[in-house]
Order: sequence, then C-alpha cells, then structure tokens
Amino acid sequence: MLRQFLVFASVGAVGTGVQYVMLIALVAIGANPVAASTVGFLAGAVVNYMLNYRLTFRSTMSHRRASPRFATIAASALLLNTALMSAAIYWLRLPYLTAQIIATAVVLIWNYVFSRLWTFNDSRMGT
Repeated sequence: MLRQFLVFASVGAVGTGVQYVMLIALVAIGANPVAASTVGFLAGAVVNYMLNYRLTFRSTMSHRRASPRFATIAASALLLNTALMSAAIYWLRLPYLTAQIIATAVVLIWNYVFSRLWTFNDSRMGT
C-alpha cells in the first residue's frame, strides 16, 4: 500500500503541476485565486484520471464504470479544495500559494483513500 500511495502521489504531482501552473498564470492576469485554483484543479483532474487508471491502480474496470466514480470523487475533492482555499485566503488571510499547498496536502489524502476504496476498486466491496 505504501508503494501504491507513492505512485499515486507521484502521478498526482503531474496533475498538481498543471493546477499550479494554471493557478499562478491566471492570478498573474488578475483572476480570483479561488476561481483560478478551480480551473487548474479541473485541468489537473483529467491528467490524474488517466495516469491513475493506468499506472497507480492498473485498473481493469471499464472507463464507463470508472470515470463516473472518478468524477464523483473529483467533485467532492474540488469542493474540499475550494472550501480550504476560501477559508485560508479570506479567513486566515494566507497568501494564495500557501493556501493551495495546504489544500493540496489535504486533498491528496482524501483522493487516495477514496480512489483506493471505491473509484478504481473492481472488487465487490468497491461496488
């Protein structure tokens, strides 16, 4: 399980890189940091789905079954990311990149747990 988590985190770093590049670029042109994080999150999620499906979990589940599960977990992770970003920026007054680092750490754990238990779990338990 540790090896799988490390692969998950490594794969996630690619999607996270996409998110951070978009976040920084959009904020640089005047976008709201929470909105920019959301756009980046969505772009990174597409990358993460394909890499996790193939590399991390080596899923044999059909995309027709796995992708709606992934979308459900990604939507909940997006809500969590948005809530954490908003709280860190507007309540705690943290810089947006610090807020995103905190949100990323929490969302990483959230996504791994639910991806392992349900999204890419083809056993009866994951149904």
